[in-house]
Amino acid sequence: MFRSVLLASCAVLTLAGPALAQQVEATNVDDVVVTGSQVTLTAPYAGGQVARGGRVGVFGNLGVMDTPFAATSYTGDLARDQQARSVADVLQNDPAVRVSKGFGNFQELYVIRGFPVYSDDMTYNGLYGILPRQFVAAEFLERIEVFHGATAFLNGAAPGGSGVGGAFNLTPKRAPNDPLNRLTAGLEGESELYFAADLARRFGPADDYGLRLNLVRRDGEAGVEAQNRELTAIGLGLDRRGDRARFSADVGYQDHRIDAPRPTVTPAGAIPAPPAADSNYAQPWTFTDEKQLFGVARGEFDLTDSVSAWAAFGGRNGEEANVLANPTAQPDGTLSAYRFDNTREDTVWSGDVGLRAELDTGPVGHRLVVSASQVRSKSANAYAFSNFAGFASDLYNPVAVTPPVPDFFVGGDLSDPNVTERVDNASVALADMMSFMDGSLLVTVGARHQSIETRTYDYNSGALASAYESDATTPVFAVVYKPSDVISLYANYAEALIPGQIAPAVSGGAPVTNAGEALEPFVGEQAEVGLKYDLGRFGGSVSLFRSNLQSAFVENGVFAANGEQRNTGVEISFFGEPRDGLRVLGGWTWLDAELTRTAGGALDGARPIGSPEVQGNVNVEWDLPQVAGLTLEARAVHTGEQQANAANTVQLDAWTRFDAGVRYETEAMGRPLALRARVENLADEDHWVAVGGYPGANYLTLGAPRTLRLSVSTEF
Repeated sequence: MFRSVLLASCAVLTLAGPALAQQVEATNVDDVVVTGSQVTLTAPYAGGQVARGGRVGVFGNLGVMDTPFAATSYTGDLARDQQARSVADVLQNDPAVRVSKGFGNFQELYVIRGFPVYSDDMTYNGLYGILPRQFVAAEFLERIEVFHGATAFLNGAAPGGSGVGGAFNLTPKRAPNDPLNRLTAGLEGESELYFAADLARRFGPADDYGLRLNLVRRDGEAGVEAQNRELTAIGLGLDRRGDRARFSADVGYQDHRIDAPRPTVTPAGAIPAPPAADSNYAQPWTFTDEKQLFGVARGEFDLTDSVSAWAAFGGRNGEEANVLANPTAQPDGTLSAYRFDNTREDTVWSGDVGLRAELDTGPVGHRLVVSASQVRSKSANAYAFSNFAGFASDLYNPVAVTPPVPDFFVGGDLSDPNVTERVDNASVALADMMSFMDGSLLVTVGARHQSIETRTYDYNSGALASAYESDATTPVFAVVYKPSDVISLYANYAEALIPGQIAPAVSGGAPVTNAGEALEPFVGEQAEVGLKYDLGRFGGSVSLFRSNLQSAFVENGVFAANGEQRNTGVEISFFGEPRDGLRVLGGWTWLDAELTRTAGGALDGARPIGSPEVQGNVNVEWDLPQVAGLTLEARAVHTGEQQANAANTVQLDAWTRFDAGVRYETEAMGRPLALRARVENLADEDHWVAVGGYPGANYLTLGAPRTLRLSVSTEF
């Protein structure tokens, strides 16, 4: 039922463009300024939920209609109004993205166009490797920019080997023109308390300089029984906006711990019925804890009126510790689990330099860009497992057991782990975005030469275990044609060198014989055509795409490549404020995903694990005209059936979630006051929301229970 309603509503919104054009104002050209800047932000779109453009890698800021890729930039205002805790909460608004969990941990993982993107493969202010791996607090961010499709040409290869289905760039907050003193307090679920401070000032002769400080603290039990979260986050940003020189520098610290985190579940055969959404089958002695210190500085200088140079540099130092027990479930809910401890320490350095020149050759305008980037990382890891025979429990009536001793299968020293991986990714890109017919036709040609060097080392001895060096020159071609002020047609073709996956230590309760081995890099391809429309206050896009990625999983105890995953699909999205006080955001995705070129053709034509055929979102906000300052909001999220094993004999049921909220903005004692209430999973449905998330894995993620979030904000 929901699928029909969703598709019908989206179709009406999409096809109603000509009628809506008569109801909304014409696009104001002054609102869309294509600067190519690597530092400044584009203006919000009507309704304030998305921006009019975003940073498109080496090209800097581009307007949506000039960007030859499907992209959406969600704003910090949207995150605050929805009381988002993390990047994942914001991405619940994107019809092409679904959220899963990492392999054996609690890393937020994003599946876009049917391919995973690891959280450590997101860029922060344009640089890879800088962000915390497991979780990124939403309070750090001014923009969450989502690029659909293979965009490795724009920023270089993602160091973790993901990013074929899309890419995410997170932009830190900047000081606004006026002084800001915002305090927020909130309550989520049973007892999770939330406090945040957002303070900003501009200073200097012409307010050229800005400082913004964000402080966040969460502590308590939210909706899942006995699962306690502690979060401390601190972000400080400095920026300078001058006529010729622009600069920003940001530093962040995040300490995130979850006690008794509800784990993913690996099915042994048929999918067990989901337990109650608020139940917790985690062992009480399990936990996950990460501490991350990170920062990035970026500057650009206009050498002349038509030539600009930029440079960026950043780094991260992170520590993680986990004590986990992720169970395997029989169809009747009987659980078997073993203890898994691990520690990880990361040191990452990332940099990017470039030069941009704008010139004309007769009637043809050129935006020439040359850029060089590098990411270097060093990771130290250790693990320890208890006996794989494990201990018993029950999905519906969990049994707490005495923590088993993790001495059965050990790699390295948990208190002093050895370096187990070094990665060095470097690339040079050259591109020309040519403008014809007074800017109505944009043609982009370019190439990026990438080199990838990976070394893995034995957990115990530190000896070299595997190594590869590879390089490739990959092209990009893109065209944008704007037949009118409200329509933009685009097409692109891109290739990218993708780092190989790293073999896990254990899979299915048994050691992987080539644990730690890095697979060879893979050259992925993408082709896409699409249409974008912008009616001034209402816009959207339609795109048809095809992309591929090497398929890899564990078979007979060995992690190895086995064919390719080829995804073909259609996306439709919409956003804006078509009428005063009515804001819409959403869309849907159809995906035809299949495995090809598998060993002996055994799995050719099979659908990859965790790739639904259809998924969609509709988010609506309405400012109630009878009560000034009162806004009602509602959201529906639908995900279709997903395959849960390689042979396609087990499926995860389709699911739909409904959310609702209300906010009231007024004044108290002459100060702005905002009251927000939001309920997610309004019907309190018990459902598995995701399967997979790592090559060949089929673990299940249980959806969150009905959860109430309350907050009050004031400014002074």
